[in-house]
Amino acid sequence: MSDFQTFLQLGIGHIADLAALDHILFILTLCAIYRPEAWKQILILVTAFTLGHSLTLALAGLDLVNIPAELVEKAIPITIIAAGAYNFLVHPDGKQDRTDWRHYALAAGFGLIHGMGFANYFRSLMMAAGDEIVLPLFAFNLGIELGQIGIVLAYFLLLYLAEHGLGLRHPRWATFLSGMGTGGAFVILVQQAV
Repeated sequence: MSDFQTFLQLGIGHIADLAALDHILFILTLCAIYRPEAWKQILILVTAFTLGHSLTLALAGLDLVNIPAELVEKAIPITIIAAGAYNFLVHPDGKQDRTDWRHYALAAGFGLIHGMGFANYFRSLMMAAGDEIVLPLFAFNLGIELGQIGIVLAYFLLLYLAEHGLGLRHPRWATFLSGMGTGGAFVILVQQAV
């Protein structure tokens, strides 16, 4: 197996791991206000997030930034709560009717924080890879992006089941999913405090 395939699989595995529940909750909360017809906006949103954490991974891989893991672990659930609050405050009707640059900026900015959550793991991978950072960074981030697209596809499936199986319309679904993400983030914060 090539280094590219190895890092690609590590990226996919890292995002698909149920231990990465905070990341999954964040992506679902970000997507909550979008309907499947807005797939282009969702793709841009997820890619903005990936670009944000790619930057931090590059800086961490080059050993240019090193933020204490405890601080990052507390900040990540706060980003989920902020994404949920954004959904409730900016889109209280649970609808996203147009492209909103604030949502993309939020995703990219929070991607910087989530990238620090991957940083220690990526830094340890880089020690094994030697001096080459470009290919491993690209492959790892591509794997994360593919994993996130998998989460988005699961979101579409859940939305379809909620609408057609439970009769739950999208605005209520958006409220439910935003609340679930926010509640899950509060649980993570409480678990960290214990």
